[in-house]
Amino acid sequence: MFRRYMLSRTVRTLLVAVAVAVSLAPLRAQDVAAKAVVVFGRVSVLKDSNPVALFEGNTIVPKQIIVTGPDGYAKFQIPDGSTFEVFQNARVTFRDNYPGWKDLVQVWLGRIRVQIEHRAGPNPKSVSTPTAVISVRGTIFDVVVEDEDATTLVSVEEGLVGVLHRLQPGNEVRLNPGESLLVFRNQPIARLVNRDPAIRAGLNALKQTLYEILLRRQAGGIPGGTTTTGPTPSGPQGDQGKNKGGGTPGTPGAPGAPGAPGAPGPPPPSTGGG
Repeated sequence: MFRRYMLSRTVRTLLVAVAVAVSLAPLRAQDVAAKAVVVFGRVSVLKDSNPVALFEGNTIVPKQIIVTGPDGYAKFQIPDGSTFEVFQNARVTFRDNYPGWKDLVQVWLGRIRVQIEHRAGPNPKSVSTPTAVISVRGTIFDVVVEDEDATTLVSVEEGLVGVLHRLQPGNEVRLNPGESLLVFRNQPIARLVNRDPAIRAGLNALKQTLYEILLRRQAGGIPGGTTTTGPTPSGPQGDQGKNKGGGTPGTPGAPGAPGAPGAPGPPPPSTGGG
């Protein structure tokens, strides 16, 4: 009798635990999801290898892959307030190493901009590429994967980040505001770029190209694109705001160049060095 009682009690306990786990599953999913707070142009997520258009207000979950077209841009926010922006011609996996709690994104190609929320104290996060691991505790920085060799450029706007080579031995390199680091696949970390005017000039030229794309989009839309009526990118990438009064939207930065701050709306950004 006692054995049957204990067995019954064990079964009841297990049933309660399963019920609690099932009821909390949606909350856990919400805790680790990222919400698309700004989307324009062609932005999609891959589901079973098929691209599905992403719209403002949609959420993504760990291990989903974000893909942007030549006119695409999206800004995502996670529950702790941190954000990451994905620029055109990019491929990024959200929390590729989940459930690693510090992992944020894996950048396979293109440019992202990350802002870590740290008002409540240190908030360790990491961003990975095929050649680098970038560790942060509260800062603003850009990561660009430039080519098929996964050459990675890390550029810091605010705070401090640490960069480790993923494939080569070596110590962590720490970057201060205004500093950038190039990571090559087959070389130890060695090259530090500090406010290079030539790189800034190249970035400005790419921003001008995107500025023209935005003007064409505003004039007639981009066929086949996923667009929203939400605000254009905010912060250094462009002035946020709905373009209802005939003004010109801000211009986010572009991939293939360091994460320097973007230019505001018209007049168009200069192509000269910064």
